[in-house]
Amino acid sequence: MQDQKIADRNTPYWWEASPLQSLPQQPVATKLDVVIVGAGYAGITAGLMLARAGRSVAAFDAMNPGEGASSRNGGITSGTIRPDFATITRHFGEEKAIAIEAEGKRAREFLYHFIETEGLNCDFQLVGAFKGALGYKQYDKMARSAEALAKRLGIETYAVPRGEQLEYVGSDFYRGGTVRKDIGGLHPAKFHAELLRVALAAGLTVHSHTPVTAISRDGDGFRVTTSAGTVEARQVLVCTNGYTDGAAPFLRRRLVPVRSRIIATEELAPAQMARLMPKLMMMGENRQLGFYYRPSPDGKRILLGGRDSSRTGDPVASTLGIRKGLVEIFPELETVRLSHSWFGNVAMNRDMIPRIFEKNGVVYASGFCGSGVVWAPWVGMHAAHKLMGQGERARSAFDFRPPAAVPLYRGDPWFLPAIIKGYAFQDRITLWRERR
Repeated sequence: MQDQKIADRNTPYWWEASPLQSLPQQPVATKLDVVIVGAGYAGITAGLMLARAGRSVAAFDAMNPGEGASSRNGGITSGTIRPDFATITRHFGEEKAIAIEAEGKRAREFLYHFIETEGLNCDFQLVGAFKGALGYKQYDKMARSAEALAKRLGIETYAVPRGEQLEYVGSDFYRGGTVRKDIGGLHPAKFHAELLRVALAAGLTVHSHTPVTAISRDGDGFRVTTSAGTVEARQVLVCTNGYTDGAAPFLRRRLVPVRSRIIATEELAPAQMARLMPKLMMMGENRQLGFYYRPSPDGKRILLGGRDSSRTGDPVASTLGIRKGLVEIFPELETVRLSHSWFGNVAMNRDMIPRIFEKNGVVYASGFCGSGVVWAPWVGMHAAHKLMGQGERARSAFDFRPPAAVPLYRGDPWFLPAIIKGYAFQDRITLWRERR
């Protein structure tokens, strides 16, 4: 049997420098302009905007604020849209595809400006990102896509042939790749803590460990039932993403929570870090279940994440699977000790595109599909403008029809292990084809 202690800790590495904040309990207001369900990046950003506009607003979270994906993610400011440009064009038309692609650029620019102007101390560094190709055919396609993206949006992005690959990543696993200079990294738990700090100072009330259990119409407004009392609200915004429960059944049928697991190595020697991650960039790869990885903000260890097919508990096999990916990319790390292994939920929908939409008067901002560091603050900000009726400022390419419901799904993703195994099989076939 495998040793049960694969990593020293099963809590996020990020919590070492930025522990979870347990807010003091306070009475629940009986009347509010806006109730926000969820106190992650999206909910807190929306609450900040609304409070600064003079609205009485409170955010309710079933856990500590940010205890979900907001303090468990990799901290990469990718703003990835999972379907490629051709797929979005086929499903929604070229105009929508161009708008979605352009919004990614604006969302990253918004995030970077927001961090700077608000003085958010979150270890942000605009270091760029490298994405590895599995084979030369894939490399050619990625190189053409990078060239087209640079022409359409003026983003600094370019191809890196295999002969120059070691200048970006100390691995022979890839067959070249592409670089984007508009992507960076931050400390996700510090980012949330700083967001929370400025939002509380602006007048947002945040109730931790206070789940919302029901939302119902009450005349022109809503009656929101929480574990600490009932609130009459003029408007309701739901930002629960991968932690959506029965309080929002319409959204729950459309978002599938998927575990994403991250491991952190022990501190590595400076020479080894310089060899494996010479430019200290954010890293990804072009496969269905691709790993994402990065240096820690202090540049002393490597953090690597990927999909976790487990659904309950914290099984050893899940950490071993992610560790296997680390060694596949960096064979010399086969015996390295892991300091941390943890997981959190990301939320996928059938379109794989983030969304703002309204249903029966409730506004929803969710479905970040694993790229919430960029999309959650952006979508939360636009949802706040939508609630305030600020037409042009609220305009977003993500504000359109709700994603379709997942057939036979009511909140229990029983089908995920089979789907992930299917993706893993596709990846093996792709790797075989690319390297024949």
